Parts: sequence; C-alpha cells; structure tokens
Amino acid sequence: MGTFSQYHLLEANIRRLFLILLFMGIGPSVKCQDVDWPVYGGDPGGMKYSALTQIDRESVTGLEVAWTWDAKEQPVAGSSLAFRGERVRPGRFEATPIVINDTMYVSTPYSRVVALNARTGEEYWSYDPRAYSWGQLPRNCGFCHRGVAMWSDGNQRRIFINSRWHLIALDAATGQPIESFGVGGKIDLTEGLIWEINKLHYTNTSPPVIWNDLVILGSGMPDDRVYRRNPPGDIQAFDVRTGTQVWSFHTIPQPGELGNDTWEDESWSYTGSTNVWAPFTVDRERGLVYLPVGTPNGDYYGGHRKGYNLFAESLLCLDARTGERVWHFQTVHHGIWDYDPPAPPNLVTIEVDGHVIDAVALITKSGFTFVFDRVTGEPVWPIEERQVSVSDVPGERTAPAQPFPTKPAPFARQGFTLDDVIDFTPEIKAEAIELLGSYRLGPLFTPPSLEGTVTMPSATGAAGWGGAAFDPRTNVLYIPSKDRPLVHQLVEPEPGTADANYVQRLRGLTVSGLPILKPPYGTLTAIDLNSGEHLWQVPLGDQPGIRNHPMLAGLKLPQLGRMGNAGPLITAGGLVFLSGYNPQLYAVHSGTGETIWEGDLLGNEGTANPMTYETSNGKQFIVIGVTGSNSDRGLIAFALPNE
Repeated sequence: MGTFSQYHLLEANIRRLFLILLFMGIGPSVKCQDVDWPVYGGDPGGMKYSALTQIDRESVTGLEVAWTWDAKEQPVAGSSLAFRGERVRPGRFEATPIVINDTMYVSTPYSRVVALNARTGEEYWSYDPRAYSWGQLPRNCGFCHRGVAMWSDGNQRRIFINSRWHLIALDAATGQPIESFGVGGKIDLTEGLIWEINKLHYTNTSPPVIWNDLVILGSGMPDDRVYRRNPPGDIQAFDVRTGTQVWSFHTIPQPGELGNDTWEDESWSYTGSTNVWAPFTVDRERGLVYLPVGTPNGDYYGGHRKGYNLFAESLLCLDARTGERVWHFQTVHHGIWDYDPPAPPNLVTIEVDGHVIDAVALITKSGFTFVFDRVTGEPVWPIEERQVSVSDVPGERTAPAQPFPTKPAPFARQGFTLDDVIDFTPEIKAEAIELLGSYRLGPLFTPPSLEGTVTMPSATGAAGWGGAAFDPRTNVLYIPSKDRPLVHQLVEPEPGTADANYVQRLRGLTVSGLPILKPPYGTLTAIDLNSGEHLWQVPLGDQPGIRNHPMLAGLKLPQLGRMGNAGPLITAGGLVFLSGYNPQLYAVHSGTGETIWEGDLLGNEGTANPMTYETSNGKQFIVIGVTGSNSDRGLIAFALPNE
C-alpha cells in the first residue's frame, strides 16, 4: 500500500464517494476535482489544478514509470473514392485523458476513443470512427486530437468525441454508439452552418464542452486555403440525448447581428474560418461559456475583409442556455498576424486591492495575459489602445491601434530588433545581421510585408493550445511559452489558387543551422494574479542539437529552453508538471521555478498536457501523452513505488 495509511485510504474513498454523488447531482458543487480528472482541463474552468498531495516536493524524486500504453496507429491508405491510395499519417499524440472511477478515456491522433484501466493501462474497449478514410486532415498538425468529454445524469454516462465533421456519442461502459443520438450515434456538424461547405475542409481537434444537457463545440479549419465561403466558424450546441441542435452562434455576424458592420463590403457573406479551434471553458454555476475565437480566412492579408472583423481574435462569453452573447473583447483588430487566442481561458478567483473577483484569464500568442471580470467583461487592469505601425501592402487597411494590457507584463519577448540576434560569437552575430539586411524589423504588430517582416512572437505563438495552469491556493498563474521569430512575407498567389491578392509565405531564419534568436527559446513564467506582477521566469527544457553544434564547441552555454504548444499541470503538492516537446517530464517547484525532478519519457517527447488522478486503492498517478520519432504514440504513467 506504499506510504498511504489505512486512514488515508478511508479518507480517499470518502472523497471518491462524494465525487460520485456530485456527478449524480447530489451534494454541493466544488471548484475543482478531487481524486479524479473528469474534464479535459481538470475542472470545467480549466485551472489544470489537482488537490492531490501524495506526490509532493519530497516524494516526487521517487517517481517511476508505472505503466505505458501505445495507440499503435500507423500510416494508412485513404479508403474513400476521393482519396483511395493516399497515404494518411497520424500526427503528434496531443490528448489529455479524463479519469472517472478508475476508468480512463482518451482520444488518439486518428480520433479513436479508448477506455483504459487507470491503474494498469489495460485496454477495455476502443471505438474507431475511421476518420482517416477521408484522406489527410488539412491542418498544420495533420491528424491530431486533444480529448473527449463525458456527460452523466447519474444513471448513464456518455463519452463525446468530435471527429472531422461528426459529433459522436458513445456508451461509456461499452464504447458502442448511442443509437438514439442523431443517426446511429452521430450527427453531421455541417448541416446547420450558414452556408454549404466542402466537408473535407472541416475538422475538429479539441474536445467539446458539456453544460447540463448540452454538448457545445467549435471547429477547426485549414489555415492555408483562401477561397470564398470556406467553412465558417459557427459555434454550436446540441442536446446530449438526441443530438438535436439547440442553438448556434455566428462568429461572422450576419445582417442584423452585432458586429456585422465590422465586415465591410459585405465580406461577412463570403469570409470563413473565425472559428474556435482551441479548447474552451465554462462556468457551470452561472451557465457562461468562454471561447477563444480564431482568425478569419486569410490569416496574414485582409484586403478582402476590411474592417475590425468581429468576433475574430476575441474572447467571447456566451450564455450556455441560449447561445446569446453576454460580452466580448477583441484582442487583435483586423488580425493579419495569426494571433488567434490559442488557449482555453482560465476561470479563476482572485483578490485585487481587497476585492474578490471571479475572473477569466486569457493568454495569447502575442505574449499578453488579458484578465477580466468573468461576469461583466470589465478588465481587471486597464487595457490601452496604443498606436501601431500600419501596413503598406496594396489593398490592405490595418487598424491604427491595438489593445495592450497594462498588467500583467508580457510573458514573452515582443517584436524583433538587432538586440535579439544570436551573439554566441562575433562571427555568428555578424552572419545573422547580414542575413537580416533585406527584411523589415520592428515592435509587436509590425505588419507582414512584401519584402518580409521578422515577427516575434510569430504565427506559432508565444502561448500554445495547452494554455496555462492556475493554483487556487496562491492565485498564481503558470504559463509555458516559446520564443521563435519567423519571416511573415506576402506573395501573389499562383493563378486560381486563392481568392485574395496575397497569400502568406512563412519561414524561419537560421545561421549555419542555429536559430537567429539568442536564448532562451522556451520559458515558464509565474504570475501573481492578485497583483498582476511576475514572480519569476525560468528557461525550461534544452536543445542538444544547438548545444552540440560544432560552431559552439568549447563555449559554456546557458540553459537554452524548449517549449512547445502543450501546457502544464499544477498540484497541491507544490509542483508544476510539464514537458514541452522534451524527452523528459519536468516537476518544477511552484514557488521558485527550480526543477526538482526529470522523468525519462523512454525516448519519446511529451506532446500533451499532463494530468493526475488517484485510484480507489489510494495511488496517485501522473500521466502524459507522448510521441516518438518512429510510430510510437501513447501514454506514460508515473507513480511512486509500492512499499
């Protein structure tokens, strides 16, 4: 039984019974889960926090691999008439499992749903929607999926997976489709959109959200296709029992809807995307949904969609009951940098100047953290509209000012100048400066240009879809981020390939194989949301390919840092767990940023948000999704050894 006493085991079982009653609608609500991990972000508000303490700052060094599970997904040939013979390949394993009563549910890159024994990793059942049958997904991540959602009325449980253009309801006990939901257990998500689309360009990668008897979801669109009436980003809600659509919200406002006038020259009638591809969150008690809305079609050129383009690149709060707008805030006006908010908004409670505020914190690709009263939408700290550079690209008309939060300070470097250039040796720096000679440099929001603009943060973002984690005991927000400049250049499209004057060409900049930027390349930042002040920022992760470069032989390099798009987990044991596309899982001291433990991921990279839970026998596990260099994709579970 390890370090757990009989008393602790009894206490754990009592807490488990309480949680079961909660799922059945009995007992008071709680702010976060206790022993299970029933929602993608740990709780409906996405804090990514666990109250478990068996694994703490002292015991964490004893963690061992408890079990592993391999999704066993390989490249296959598309089987539809349109894609017969085309090679389809799975992407990174990006899913975070959910766990209820010792059973784990997880989605795979091919959007299969699998139920596992949370103690051992033994597979109970799997369901395959055969999403690969329709050819490769038109998304940067290819075939990737980040999780599932669970609904229960106390008598039955249903698992929901959004796969390509379908929403599917499964019996949690058997993995079989619920025949009474839609047609044979699935519904077509494209049937209620504002115009007819090419279904092959409609995708889903992030889990849906459950509120009462509704399942609510966004969608994913290809970023590199610019044509009239590409899929619009309507947000939709369906009855969990029947699959009947209950409401939809047009993120591209139609005539008579708020924001329609921000799409000039009737661009609302043909511009698509503006979709919620990232995970999102819900205030279950208030019935409010918080959605990070993405970029319109044409990520880097908007001459065909003049205006501020609401509700693009906004934090949008909707009434979960009706889909009506409660409030919104646009983080970028007329976006041309692909700065769509990528992360689930964190629903938090903070105390600012003696006032307790139920707030929502949104981290962004641009490196900002926007914090609002989650009910009214009022900023917790002032947000200023500041003048920025405007575009000189023919046909483009950018916004003359953009919103800058006065607090917290940015968690990533913004803009690119010669001061940011790699300077390990004078020769490397000189080569870098010469390389930059033909490009435009400048502060944040310097527009893409015909000659090419070096932009940082770039389209890949400072923050990623994994988001931030919040500790409700200390009101500290933990944000992993990456610094990676890219050249954002506009070029004329090949004839017949795009309905726009210009399309993007993105590329990185390297100096003899080294990044043009000086390190660190990945950091973890702790922000006190009571004060809005940074507590610390540390580089996390490393890059052997840079460290061992022959041009740097003999140099003493600092920690280089490496972070990807995945996010962190914070526990009451005083630890922040994350990987960030490294071959290690890190446990970081939540108070200081010191790395206490590194767990070997068996030759794989950690490519998903870690999570934790405690089984009915009183054992706490830490689980993370991983991707190998070959075909390995799956889960690794860590736990303390039995004694």
